[in-house]
Amino acid sequence: MSNKSYAIVGFLAPTIFWLTYFVMTNQRTEYSFLTKAISELGATDAPNKWTWNVFGYIIPGILISIFSIGLYKNIKVESSNKLALIGVFMSGIFMAISGVFPGDYDNKNSITMLLHTIGSFGSYIFFLIAAFSYPNQMKKSAYWTTAIKPTLIFTWLTILFGSWVFIFPNFPAVGQRIVFMFYFLWIIFTSYKLYFSTTKEN
Repeated sequence: MSNKSYAIVGFLAPTIFWLTYFVMTNQRTEYSFLTKAISELGATDAPNKWTWNVFGYIIPGILISIFSIGLYKNIKVESSNKLALIGVFMSGIFMAISGVFPGDYDNKNSITMLLHTIGSFGSYIFFLIAAFSYPNQMKKSAYWTTAIKPTLIFTWLTILFGSWVFIFPNFPAVGQRIVFMFYFLWIIFTSYKLYFSTTKEN
């Protein structure tokens, strides 16, 4: 695959995620973006739960994992370790896992809820590993050096807004949307950079 092909795969992940989100939320008048977690669109008792879990989590997760390979191949240098690659790749895999196991919000001690939670938190933790690993590799490339500051800003903003639920407990879900937004902005921005890269085309 070429740089552009990998980049398009990266662009598709957030596009499919947000299109599915807006379509499904508009079909449920009782669903509140202020108080309802995104995962509740695919909860065990949610209508059309597999539509969300497949198009909201599983497909975008797989696409992110595929994109991670092209991103790493373009940025890496001979001395690069694979921590950054593993981080983005596993972030996508764990996102897909969170879709395979719908959240059971009526029984939060259930196995499916546990596995869903592991998928959600695992995806974010692996993203952080990658996001803080890539700058060391990016600084070795004149082209990718300009991506360090924006990607770190997106990353720190996910951490900042991750604390939203503690500051605004009456509107806990808003912070989650913002975290997802900056997570996907990281994917979109690196996809953009990869698309216009002219080096290491495969």
